[in-house]
Amino acid sequence: MPADPYWNSNVARHPEVLRAVPDGCVEALDVGCGEGLLARKLMSRAKRVTGIDCSPEMIARAREQAGGPRFVEGDFLAADLPAGHYDFVCSVTAIHHMEFEPALARMRDLLRPGGTLVVVGLAREATLADWAIWAAATPVVRITKVLRRASVPTGMPTLKPAMSYREVREAARRLLPGVRYRRHVLRRYSLTWVKRHPSA
Repeated sequence: MPADPYWNSNVARHPEVLRAVPDGCVEALDVGCGEGLLARKLMSRAKRVTGIDCSPEMIARAREQAGGPRFVEGDFLAADLPAGHYDFVCSVTAIHHMEFEPALARMRDLLRPGGTLVVVGLAREATLADWAIWAAATPVVRITKVLRRASVPTGMPTLKPAMSYREVREAARRLLPGVRYRRHVLRRYSLTWVKRHPSA
């Protein structure tokens, strides 16, 4: 696989996302796909990949690139996507641009039984423990970004997160029983969840 055209704290999580794709994956969905970098990588792990994003500029760029995914411009919460259809659904640093609980519930509902969901997100520091983790991680984050020459595609929408880490964790546990929540050094968290079969 060719080298990534750019690196940042989101791209750093791509290997983890790709490792979570189930074997034999047929249908994969990337929610908030931006200019399509992760969606194109998913083509190595899934037969068909769909990327959706509400930014016309990002979708136009995604469609300019070769690689095979289908790209949809639109609001994820309103888009015509088939429920129970996808073997794998992922979203990297996009869910804080949407209403968190409706977006997470829709990702859950789009999965087939046995399918896997991976969400990588941003949250805000709200407790002394949060700020202590932030202070400890800041030198590592800054050095890593300098060494890796971190950058983002021009025009990529940005938004500060409204929810705290605790609020994210609690909401995810309500909506996704058994979800694995992890907090990462480069100021990200991840949610990994496998949808059980009805008989399980």
